[in-house]
Amino acid sequence: MKETGGTAAAAELPVGQKLIKVISNVCFTAFVFSVLVFTVIAVTYQPPDPWLQSSAALTKNLAATLPNATFATDESLLPTGEDLVPLPPNASLLSPPAAAPPVASAPTAAAATCDPDAPLNCSDPRVLTAIRRFNSRVSFRRSIIFLGYEIPVAGSKPDECDAAWRFRNRKEKSWRRYRDYRRFRLTPADNCTFEVVSVGKFRSGTNAALPRTRPPSSSSTTTTTTRSPAVQISDSEINDTIPTLGSESDFRKGRYLYYTRGGDYCKGMNQYLWSFLCGLGEAQFLNRTFIMDLSICLAATYNPSGRDEEGKDFRFYFDFEHLKESASVVEEEAFLRQWRWWDRAAARKKGGSRISVRKVPTYKVTPMQLKKDRSTVIWRQFDGPEPENYWYRVCEGRAAKYVQRPWHAIWKSKRLTNIVTEIAGKMDWDYDAIHVVRGAKAQNKQLWPNLDADTSPDVLVKKLVKVIKTMRNLYIATNEPFYNYFDKLRSHFKVHLLDDYKEMWGNKSEWYNETMALNAGRPVEFDGYMRVAVDTEVLYRAKTRVETFNNLTRDCKDGINTC
Repeated sequence: MKETGGTAAAAELPVGQKLIKVISNVCFTAFVFSVLVFTVIAVTYQPPDPWLQSSAALTKNLAATLPNATFATDESLLPTGEDLVPLPPNASLLSPPAAAPPVASAPTAAAATCDPDAPLNCSDPRVLTAIRRFNSRVSFRRSIIFLGYEIPVAGSKPDECDAAWRFRNRKEKSWRRYRDYRRFRLTPADNCTFEVVSVGKFRSGTNAALPRTRPPSSSSTTTTTTRSPAVQISDSEINDTIPTLGSESDFRKGRYLYYTRGGDYCKGMNQYLWSFLCGLGEAQFLNRTFIMDLSICLAATYNPSGRDEEGKDFRFYFDFEHLKESASVVEEEAFLRQWRWWDRAAARKKGGSRISVRKVPTYKVTPMQLKKDRSTVIWRQFDGPEPENYWYRVCEGRAAKYVQRPWHAIWKSKRLTNIVTEIAGKMDWDYDAIHVVRGAKAQNKQLWPNLDADTSPDVLVKKLVKVIKTMRNLYIATNEPFYNYFDKLRSHFKVHLLDDYKEMWGNKSEWYNETMALNAGRPVEFDGYMRVAVDTEVLYRAKTRVETFNNLTRDCKDGINTC
């Protein structure tokens, strides 16, 4: 009865009392929560200590506290060394800042550097910053990728600096790097910075082209050459020296594939590469080192004399350094010399064994049949008549499914691509190009009846003005022997021909001295194949390309009815 009565009494409480009770509970809860939040903030919050901040933050705090303070934060405050040079990470932040010098005191070193009348210091980091900023805006940056800068040096005048950098071409898929050095004229700007007023052409900053040491390039032994200061600087990144074979034990552990000369010798360069890559591909299939002959016979079609020329070095035309990195190769002369020496040494020893050799007299013995052969040397001999003695016959038939030609291992010589880079650089990488095929094809009216007329100067002018803007740099890659043949185009375009750059392979050029060192001190002729290689690479780097058989003539590339 009592519990029932108490419950009824509680139920009979006025509504106002119930509302007051609820409100008091909510307020108490909010108070407790606010106290808890304040306590957490008080524990975790740490006010900034002005002595632990930078001078800029300290100045800002003081100026906010004292409206009449003399620590102005506007641009009238001369920057100090602390503002120009970042604070070292190991510097102690607990030491009190030094007192600011009075304004009337002697100027600091940084202030003296900002004097617009002070001599230009090319090693100042702000000079390099200005040059980098300028290069980021120039037109040729779309054609090249800047890789790294060197510290600028003084130019020929007080307001000039010569700067050098490494770069690579965007249209070249290799990792090759090239070097450019240009002359910049600078002037002081606001906020102690510099601005570039003008810049010279490709490799105009000759003071930045300092001699650099490099590993010598020679056919078999180290050769030291003396260069006069007027000669161009050698490329320090070319290393096409011939690798050594190591000890006799290393030699016996190795496995080699050796091709003797066949009918491909003195054939066209395309056939030479097709055959050479067949041998290199077989060596890779057999997991062997390929013994290669660095001596090439250049076909008569590439020589002004009209005769085949033997004794050309592989490194004149192709990148031997890249080949060594891409495939296992050894030079033939060095290999045969040590092979004979090791065999004679084995004959003098009691119980000595000679190098095991398997001779393969015909290409009909397939690479698959030689896969399990354990001989130290597999010697393929090509003594039969043509075309039985062509190297590429090894890779025909069923072998084509197993042997892959390593085309990635063959690059053009960097000495030739250096010339390409210099020609493109002379035109600031901003040019168009046209490929004009004439020569024997233009004279053969039976296979190419329209080629001669379609590539005449008058017709070329009519066609080119429609696709290339007037007075653009126009490079003409051609086999036309007469230099003045394209003179009518000069009134419409800035015409460039390969012969305009003869100094790049002349007797004072980098190419001349490098190739002469490879050729035992004898000068090397800049032959027809080199001309084709350079012409082609310059053509590929152009903004707009106009081809003979795709754009200029109705004839087919290989003659009538071959399109």
